[in-house]
Amino acid sequence: MNRPLADFTKDELEAWCEQHGAPGYRAVQIRRWLYGKRVNDFDAMHDVPAKLRECLKSEIALFASEILAHQQASDGTEKLLLQLHDGHRVECVLMREPKRRTVCISTQVGCGMGCVFCASGLLGLTRNLTTGEILEQILRIDRLLGRDERLTNVVVMGIGEPLANLQNLLPALETLNEKGGMGLGARRITISTVGLPEKIRELAQFGKQFNLAVSLHAPNDKLRDRLVPVNDKIGLDAILQATDDFFETTGRRVTFEYVVLGGVNDGMEQARELATLLRGRNAHVNLIPMNPVEETGFDAPLQARLRQFVETLEQTGTPTTIRKRKGADIDAACGQLRLKKEQTVELQP
Repeated sequence: MNRPLADFTKDELEAWCEQHGAPGYRAVQIRRWLYGKRVNDFDAMHDVPAKLRECLKSEIALFASEILAHQQASDGTEKLLLQLHDGHRVECVLMREPKRRTVCISTQVGCGMGCVFCASGLLGLTRNLTTGEILEQILRIDRLLGRDERLTNVVVMGIGEPLANLQNLLPALETLNEKGGMGLGARRITISTVGLPEKIRELAQFGKQFNLAVSLHAPNDKLRDRLVPVNDKIGLDAILQATDDFFETTGRRVTFEYVVLGGVNDGMEQARELATLLRGRNAHVNLIPMNPVEETGFDAPLQARLRQFVETLEQTGTPTTIRKRKGADIDAACGQLRLKKEQTVELQP
């Protein structure tokens, strides 16, 4: 398989052009077509010499992934299931709001964190995505937009644990951030993690103003060990110390995500405990009502209990929001579409 174009850094593409007798500035032109002009064919790069375009076609893949499924919701949300070169699959999602166009991307095939309510990890972890495979998700979504639409935000919250694949994720985010890439500001990029302390510190030391979101889901270790099994090897204290270090290093407020599971972690006692846990920290809580997935057995919270939970947090001065549910009429839960496809394949004779 030819190496995908998105897998090349600017310097690598310049070197490739020079190896083929073309000046290095041709790499800037090629990248402009890929990241800025949404081409789907090398021949559309009309200011690139025909001879160089032929070399591109014979040696480099414009896209290495294939769109296996494309779902569209009534609220403008769109989800793609991409099949990679080795037959594995990942999801990416476009979320439309009045002033935002946000893409949610995956970083791994499957997930090894084992969160019991999440469809992404039900089939376990297969492998990390490459830098090119991460970027291709954004490029595929970008090509779903209308002429007057532009991606404004990227959230790394899809399938997989992003900080477990930092070595491939960070080069992808650098390309997003570069003027010669998509020119997206670091503050418009949010990275979610289940909470890997040393990786949180590594991200902070990278020196970019990325946003960090920690998937907390419980206010104490006993409950979190049950919901997020890897927590028994980490613990909330270590995670919070790492987020404190992240804030001190970057100055960026940390968001704590909390999937609200009906009858499990939505009690007033847990809300008060969560407020105590975060007291004194420059933190924000993002509540995510459970998007039911049949295989997990968990349900969404009752609206009355959710309101009480919010009120309890706000009364203690903890900034809190409820994430809007997007794509309710398609397989909206992260990993759900991939899970359905994988189960269908397994059932076929």
